[in-house]
Formats: sequence, C-alpha cells, structure tokens
Amino acid sequence: MIRIQDPKLQAAACMVLAGAGFALVNTALQGATMTHGAAAPTVTFWQYLVALLLYLPWIWRHRGAVLQTGQFELHLLRVGFAVGGVQLWTLGLAHVPIWQAIALILLSPFFVTLGAWLVLGERIDPLRWLAVVLGILGGVIILAPWSDRFQIAALLPVGAAALWAASSVVTKHLTHRDSAETITIYLLLLLSPANAALAMGTGFALPQGALWLVLGAGLLTAFAQHVLVRAYTLADAAFLQPFDHLKLVFNVGLGALVFGFYPDGNMWLGTAIILIASGALLRHETRRAQTA
Repeated sequence: MIRIQDPKLQAAACMVLAGAGFALVNTALQGATMTHGAAAPTVTFWQYLVALLLYLPWIWRHRGAVLQTGQFELHLLRVGFAVGGVQLWTLGLAHVPIWQAIALILLSPFFVTLGAWLVLGERIDPLRWLAVVLGILGGVIILAPWSDRFQIAALLPVGAAALWAASSVVTKHLTHRDSAETITIYLLLLLSPANAALAMGTGFALPQGALWLVLGAGLLTAFAQHVLVRAYTLADAAFLQPFDHLKLVFNVGLGALVFGFYPDGNMWLGTAIILIASGALLRHETRRAQTA
C-alpha cells in the first residue's frame, strides 16, 4: 500500500479526490433530474439529508461549538444564500449540460470579490477589477447569448455562483468571531430544514430510477466535503488551485461519457479566460496577504 508522507502531496490528492467526488455528485444529480424527472427541490433535500446523517457523529463531538456564537442572524443569512445556491445548481443541472454548468460556476471568485467590495468595504485595485471584468467576459462567451442555442436556464448556474459567493462573504465576516466548527455545524443543521421547506411544494417522493442516484449523491457529497476540508488543512489555497481546476476535466468527461454532452468551442475559450483571470486574482490576493 502506497503511503504519501508529504503534506502537500496529501493535500493535492485530497483535492483531486474531492473534484472527482463532486463530479460524480453532479452526474448523479443530472441523471436524477434530467433523465428520471425528479424535482430539483426534492433531490436537494434528500441529498443533503443523507450527508447530514453521515456528519452527525462529528456534529455531536463538537456540539459545544453551537453555543459559542452571538451572530445567529448572520448564520441564518449564510444558510439562506447557501440553500438558494444549491437549489439553483440542482435546478440548473436539470436543464443544461454538466460542462456548461461547471464552467459557469467558476465565476464564483469574481462574485466574492465584488461582494467583499460592496458589503465589507474592501478596496478593489485596478488589477482586481481587470480580473473581474475578464472573468465575466469568459462567462458571457460560455453563455453565448447571441446564439440560437442560448436558453434562460443557462443562467441558473450563474445565479448559484452568485449566491455561493454571497455565502462566502458572510462566512468571511463570521470568522472574525466564530470558530470553523461553529460555522460548519450551523450550516449542516440548518440546511436540511430549509431544503425541506422548499421541497414541500414538490413532495418528498422520488421516482424509482432516481432513488439510488440521490442516495449516492448524498454519500458522495459527505465524502467530497470531508476530503476538501482535509486538503485545506494541509496546504494553502494558492497551492491547491490548479488541482481544484481538475474538477472541470472530471465533469466534462463524465458528461460526455454518461449523457453524450460534448462542449463547444465557446466553452473552451470562455473557460480559459476565466481560469487565467481567477489564477491572476488568486496570485494577487496571496501577495497582498503576505505583504499585510
């Protein structure tokens, strides 16, 4: 059995495993919604309920952290953004190919930058503005609104990226006073009730063909989240970023293999622009943090 001793190599392996896990989750969700006709709110409810059940031992072990907050309203706001993001994401997978959805979700860092400027009052220098503009340009190229194939549903992953970015901005504010355990537990505990409320409109029953796909998505969600957190405890974001981008390869490959979804040229050009812009933004932010 091969054992990896270097923490950075362990982090890279965890990031690759997380990317592969999330790609399998996306494939399962697209199969449940697009192929078997399961309602997106119902799928999302069961997916995250299964993940929550797997996290219960960890939650119980860190239960004392729940009482260590004076920011309950902000926790509710963060969960609201996160729930909106996962709902739009699953709904998007019911209508658009995986390759398009995952490419558009790469816009999230640019929304985080804009949110930090608007909400937290962080200064955006010219280089950061350039990265944001380039990222949005890449997204427009992927969407190709001038094409006859453009559909409004393609904006759903963009909405998911924006809401997850808003959740990240609130998380950044929460970390000033709350521990990582407190923030994580509140998210896990509040996600399922919020998803349940939204699922009431569509019901909780799943089509027979979608049942095992959704259960598998829940198990893989818990696994992917675990190894993702493990990766960030072993190495910094700048080192891990290139490995995180491999999730695009996994999603495109599975989309083509399972559903026959093959990306067009706009996807490759737009994604290349987004990756270059996000890499420049991350490098810039890392240098600013080191200087500070």
